[in-house]
Amino acid sequence: MATKNPPPMDPSSSEADAKQLELARKQGEAYREALEYMAEEVAHDGGMQPKDQYLIGYAVEEAEGMYEWEDGELVWHEPEDENLHVEIAVCDASDGRFVPGLTVHGTLVDPDGNDLGTHEHPLLWHPMIYHYGRNWTVPADGEYTLKIRIEPPTFMRHDEINGKRFEQPVETEFTGVKVERGQD
Repeated sequence: MATKNPPPMDPSSSEADAKQLELARKQGEAYREALEYMAEEVAHDGGMQPKDQYLIGYAVEEAEGMYEWEDGELVWHEPEDENLHVEIAVCDASDGRFVPGLTVHGTLVDPDGNDLGTHEHPLLWHPMIYHYGRNWTVPADGEYTLKIRIEPPTFMRHDEINGKRFEQPVETEFTGVKVERGQD
């Protein structure tokens, strides 16, 4: 699953020797293994596709409870009206590592072509795999379209050769996303 314009992964004199790049690729391989397990074994549906300098993946499953910050402490919240959890993984297309610090928006379109809205999917910590995600309320089971927009990250980048990456917004779309809602 290669991309047409992967970011550079070339040894440099300033920050990235061959050993460092090898270690980055090994990190990416481990993340990819976890992502494939989540998408293929845990979730109801999932998939991946390259887009520009990213490899983007998704997984959908029943809505999940999460800790959220309230008044300076973590408070557990179970889903209320939500019946679907959408997870989005964004990886560097060259080394496969998860890209943190992104602004990721997802749009769901139901089987009848109704746009259910666009929402930011914040970074979520998970015991196995970092991802961007949120719970949704969807009207029915069926095959949906998931549209994803990723804004260029504002974080600084090391290395004059390899650091010039992730400069443009990226949009991609997954069709035929099989949605099985949780309990309403």
